[in-house]
Amino acid sequence: MFKHSFFRRLAAILAVFHLLMVTQVPMANAAMIGTAEVLAEQQQQIDRQQLLSMLDDQGVQEKLQSMGVERTQVEERINSLTSAELAQFNQQLEEAPAGGIIGIIVLFLVIFIITDLLCATDIFSFVKCINR
Repeated sequence: MFKHSFFRRLAAILAVFHLLMVTQVPMANAAMIGTAEVLAEQQQQIDRQQLLSMLDDQGVQEKLQSMGVERTQVEERINSLTSAELAQFNQQLEEAPAGGIIGIIVLFLVIFIITDLLCATDIFSFVKCINR
């Protein structure tokens, strides 16, 4: 009689655990991914890598240091760009003359300062928010 009640309790406990495990399994959803979506995502990654690789240029590093901006702040900002902003920025880079990279980076930093003024970001400690 002891074995019978033990096995009955064990079976009940195992059944409860089994039901708990089944409810924890998420449902898998499969969908087709279009070629355009894959290409757009790959292009976005390539564009972001190109911008990050420009930070390795000595002239760019000197310009960033002269403005008091750390490389990590710029990297974080580049990584937070939307795909539209990234595409627009890379288009400006392609249209700029070869020596205009520093000008583009200065433009980028001006955009950072404007977003700091509007309280959208808090990158530069010397820029005070105008909405507060």
